[in-house]
Amino acid sequence: MDLVPALEEPLKKVLGPATAKVMAEHLGLHTVGDLLHHYPRRYEERGQLTHLADLPMDEHVTVVAQVADARLLTFASSKAPRGKGQRLEVTITDGSGQLKLVFFGNGVHKPHKELLPGTRALFAGKVSVFNRRLQLAHPAYELLRGDAEEASEETIDTWAGALIPLYPATAKLESWKIAKAVQTVLPSAQEAADPLPDSLRAGRGLVPLPEALLKIHRPHTKADIEDARSRLKWDEAFVLQVALARRRHADAQLPAVARRPTPDGLLTAFDAKLPFTLTDGQLKVTKEIFDDLATEHPMHRLLQGEVGSGKTMVALRAMLAVVDAGGQAAMLAPTEVLAQQHHRSITEMMGELAEGGMLGGAEHSTKVVLLTGSMGAAGRRQALLDLVTGEAGIVIGTHALIEDKVQFHDLGLVVVDEQHRFGVEQRDALRGKGKQPPHLLVMTATPIPRTVAMTVFGDLETSVLDQLPAGRSPIASHVVPAADKPHFLSRAWERVREEVSNGHQAYVVCPRIGDDVDEGDDPKKSKKKSSPEDGAGVGPEAEKRPPLAVLDIADQLANGPLQGLRVEVLHGRMAPDDKDTVMRRFAAGDTDVLVATTVIEVGVNVPNATAMVIMDADRFGVSQLHQLRGRVGRGSAAGLCLLVSEMPEASAARQRLNAVASTLDGFKLSRIDLEQRREGDVLGQAQSGVRSSLRVLTVIDDEEIIAEAREEATTVVATDPDLTGLPGLRTALQALLDEEREQYLEKG
Repeated sequence: MDLVPALEEPLKKVLGPATAKVMAEHLGLHTVGDLLHHYPRRYEERGQLTHLADLPMDEHVTVVAQVADARLLTFASSKAPRGKGQRLEVTITDGSGQLKLVFFGNGVHKPHKELLPGTRALFAGKVSVFNRRLQLAHPAYELLRGDAEEASEETIDTWAGALIPLYPATAKLESWKIAKAVQTVLPSAQEAADPLPDSLRAGRGLVPLPEALLKIHRPHTKADIEDARSRLKWDEAFVLQVALARRRHADAQLPAVARRPTPDGLLTAFDAKLPFTLTDGQLKVTKEIFDDLATEHPMHRLLQGEVGSGKTMVALRAMLAVVDAGGQAAMLAPTEVLAQQHHRSITEMMGELAEGGMLGGAEHSTKVVLLTGSMGAAGRRQALLDLVTGEAGIVIGTHALIEDKVQFHDLGLVVVDEQHRFGVEQRDALRGKGKQPPHLLVMTATPIPRTVAMTVFGDLETSVLDQLPAGRSPIASHVVPAADKPHFLSRAWERVREEVSNGHQAYVVCPRIGDDVDEGDDPKKSKKKSSPEDGAGVGPEAEKRPPLAVLDIADQLANGPLQGLRVEVLHGRMAPDDKDTVMRRFAAGDTDVLVATTVIEVGVNVPNATAMVIMDADRFGVSQLHQLRGRVGRGSAAGLCLLVSEMPEASAARQRLNAVASTLDGFKLSRIDLEQRREGDVLGQAQSGVRSSLRVLTVIDDEEIIAEAREEATTVVATDPDLTGLPGLRTALQALLDEEREQYLEKG
């Protein structure tokens, strides 16, 4: 029987079943290798005592302090009516403040003997308040000095270094217990297979992996920590970039039909109709896309750009180029509202060029069809027929496009709008409808920092549109503190009335629908607490009352501050025809104020809408607020966005809103958003339910390392796609790409 490699040894065999169970259930650690890669979050210096003055309430903390005083008190209780109950009160200090520790009942005997004045120890527990004073009740502790009888050899060994590692821990497993477990498995670090090629490691002066693991867990100096972190950051960046480079390499081996637009064809006719000139940014991005389309390997490109930067125009021209070349193009939109909006705006832009096969259709024309789940049987049958015969060059639809019945004559290009809303299976099912793999263009209006684009979307080449078309108006943004200054909210509604009296329209956005089914616009989420779909801005401070709801607010406005105006509602659980009717009325100017959920977040284009009031704005994420705000100021008149919140001025939520109000730069805001979310796992922790793959690498601060790792990874994969000469790298890839993560990578 083969021996299990040391790093793959289950923890239950090494540490015992009880400790291993807690590590597996609460920290996601299962093997020796998992534990070796569970790095300290920070280090305590012996001489530098923790500030007791800054302890957070209701959090588990670890402090290094000295016992100043210890008193054993007796008291009467129901269990000890004759005054035999015992309570040990220990006061500890770190020079910045004092903290009381309390032990009761049978738990007093050991600490009573050990926690004598002058004793120094690590203490861990949950901070609570009793009699207006902070305390730790029954904290776990580890003595940091004492005579040989008191401190075991293992303890002395563990804490003998100058720096004490403090690990991400849980209430059931304190930091030093993890440290002891690490001490047990640390010898196995010598057998860690190195994922970095020798030339790369030597060229960058990085320490070998076994040395890095030793230094991160048992550093003697701060330089040791720096050496270890530099090395481990490279591991994380490089292994991830190799995974993405292999996907790009594999995609590049697939065959595809080159699609070059016909001279003087449909695209030329369309360009001749345009009442404006394309921006330099649109021309540059278009060239990148057209160059890709002309190759015999499938394009995989991410097009990201600011709200209103003209991404749809770029995508439409790419689709027309493919139709010119004899193929078909499909645009996949996340909602019916958005699919209908895209279909409407594309047919309007194309005019008679979208009337192929119809009376009045132009010479170079094609058919543009819509396919959604709610279409009537006759319309659906006709759309399916147009696709299979090739009569329709362009189809715009929702996930209904993915169904088995949908067949194409020759699918050449798939455009995915707002990529993050689609799962792996959905995108791949649509791509699978081509005779050969179709070209792929993914669009997002959420600006993504460069490093995130290189990680989350690392299997796609990236094009960026950061220039707004001429004629877009500025948007003024202000925070409205509804609790502190109620008259500001009254003024907000006056401003809406003023915009309407000047012939314009307004949006009012709420986080919730309010039809007695919890959650935003997705019934599948209805069991959770009400929150915006994004959920990024939702924190404990926001949960004092249910989020404001569309139906309630619309009613209050129509009978109150906006009485006399034409107020309508729009949300995701309305019947599709009703949604489309409401949007059409609003687009035509027959509605003054549209009270909606985030269903209007992307793609909705009403140039006459100049004002937006976002209720409970603190319930939304930074990027989502920026998306919503992009719905106004789309015409010649200036836009106004009012962020209404009841959060106090000093709260993190208000700071987030102030950040949104202070800039219209989506890339700057996406960076703030990322910082405030603490990144999470760029491989999709929420999607896969697994631990973060990034432990020391940060996608904001380590941009240089990620960029260099991408270059190195591309070179390695081009030379040795199967990594036959790098067994350590193959092992690291297998550990990274468990099945669920692999799926997330495929999602792009």
